[in-house]
Amino acid sequence: MSSALLFTSPPPPTPSINRSTLSFAAVTNFPPSPDKLALLLDKSSSIHHLLQIHAALLRHGLHQHPILNFKLQRSYSSRGRLDYSLALFNRTLNPNIFFYTSIINAHALHGLSQEALFIYTQMLFEGVQPNEFTFSSILKSCSLEHGKMLHSQVIKLGFDSDLYVKTGLVDVYARGGDVGSARLVFERMPEKSLVSLTTMLTCYAKHGELKEARLLFDGMVKKDVVCWNVMIDGYTQHGMPKEALVLFRRMLAAKARPNEITILTVLSACGQLGALESGRWLHSYMQNNDIQVSVRVATALIDMYSKCGSLEDARLVFDRIYYKDVVAWNSMIIGYALHGFSQDALELFHEMCRIGLRPTDITFIGVLGACGHAGLVKEGWSFFNAMREEYEIEPKIEHYGCMVNLLGRAGRLEEAYELVKNMKVEPDPILWGALLGACRLHGNLELGEKIAEYLVSHNLANSGTYILLSNMYAAKGDWEEVARIRTLMKDSGVQKEPGCSSIEVHNRVHEFLAGNLKHPKTKEIYEMLEAMNGWLKAHGYTPQTEIVLHDIGDEQKEQSLEVHSEKLALAYGLISTQPGTPIKVVKNLRVCSDCHAVTKLISKITGRKIVMRDRNRFHHFVNGSCSCGDYW
Repeated sequence: MSSALLFTSPPPPTPSINRSTLSFAAVTNFPPSPDKLALLLDKSSSIHHLLQIHAALLRHGLHQHPILNFKLQRSYSSRGRLDYSLALFNRTLNPNIFFYTSIINAHALHGLSQEALFIYTQMLFEGVQPNEFTFSSILKSCSLEHGKMLHSQVIKLGFDSDLYVKTGLVDVYARGGDVGSARLVFERMPEKSLVSLTTMLTCYAKHGELKEARLLFDGMVKKDVVCWNVMIDGYTQHGMPKEALVLFRRMLAAKARPNEITILTVLSACGQLGALESGRWLHSYMQNNDIQVSVRVATALIDMYSKCGSLEDARLVFDRIYYKDVVAWNSMIIGYALHGFSQDALELFHEMCRIGLRPTDITFIGVLGACGHAGLVKEGWSFFNAMREEYEIEPKIEHYGCMVNLLGRAGRLEEAYELVKNMKVEPDPILWGALLGACRLHGNLELGEKIAEYLVSHNLANSGTYILLSNMYAAKGDWEEVARIRTLMKDSGVQKEPGCSSIEVHNRVHEFLAGNLKHPKTKEIYEMLEAMNGWLKAHGYTPQTEIVLHDIGDEQKEQSLEVHSEKLALAYGLISTQPGTPIKVVKNLRVCSDCHAVTKLISKITGRKIVMRDRNRFHHFVNGSCSCGDYW
């Protein structure tokens, strides 16, 4: 088959042709020199121009010219037409190592690792020996298994001292999760470039070895924005958002200019911490420094504001997005659901569907979550069934988790249990934990024991499993079973996650554990606690000692309740902020019913709005009432 038939001939020139097009049209009508064609290839700005040049090469018998053929192949692949590039390569007579390396690199850059490996194997079969650039190219996207094979060839052919090849090997081992091998290759590099340092830094940060990552980061003489992003993201992704924000401030102090990736990462850290002031400052920084707010950044702002308790700011950002994609809609729907504003979430969902956007699986996580917070069982089932029937979306474990939470909180435990038993995907400990929590909430010890026994026997139990079961026995006054469960938990090496609450004051996040005495203002905090206790008693408050599930006296139980972490954070907020201003507290676990009752009363007594984010949702306390309607 003639290669000329593979491409469309260029259209004839038109009277309105510009100078750039004229130069391309001219070469198709007159015998061009290879040098001129090479120059045009370098300057070509579109596929249309490339097709014109390609037609000229065919017309004048220059399609096998080594330099022109090579440049044309590379130009096609760089403009997204890898199929054209591969077609040319397959028609090239006796391609040399440069042709092979170029086409391998093009496939690797497109993530086509299997195809790149096939061409590499074909190259070896044809007797063409790879060079260092070939290895650097193919290592970009290959798997760990194939990377190890290539590593042996690298050593055999003597390229193991090449800086770029070794950097590629570090990257292969890092992507494959073999941190030890990545470290070994890295440490044996005689010299280390910024790229190789960043590659190893990424390896450490991605796999949670943050101490090693920070040591390497601090030792780097030169740091570009990528290095800062990797280290900040490492902290953010591994539950250390406070450290991420501290490092971001250090980045700014070092006069390094953040880019979009930095902004996205830091917004995520603010959202994790509930650090609204820091998030607002970052938003203002973007505006003052002409950093463009793309849809992606705007969506991250919506997420941050929602998680930091300011739905007003989140909605303001959402409304200002001109071209909203489904991700932006999802973020706003989930924000409303997280705050328990279920009707707003559902109205936004229907509005999104009305304008023709198709919901995704993430959309339904938000919608089902909204139903769960409001006890909308009928609506929840309707949305869950519509996923398959109307939108052809197969429910994932997260959707089943939302349904279990919805049914469990509504007291329909057997219905939730049947759903878990009959689901198409394997239930995970989080799903079983949600059902076990519902058993605890409604006092169904029989089903709770059955679930806990299953989790323990299948090595799926976590700290939550033991604690929930222990609390169920404690609520029944069965202290022997409580002791047995706690011993079993200890013998299994499972550690209980301590309750921790945080509050942001003047751009600084303060964290409190139950009974905390280490804060610089401990004296003032405990004085405020005493004052709070006086206010509460004057308003008829009685401590809910029945929720203290320890075999101790009532007085000790009251003392235990008084120093819960969220009460310490609330007390600090009252002494550190202006009267009348809102207070925002973030709790890592579910807020207990006593703290919930106390916060409602404190909001009424002080005339303050108090926003509390726990593990499951937001609570907005205003004038003695909570937005959850005591359904949480």
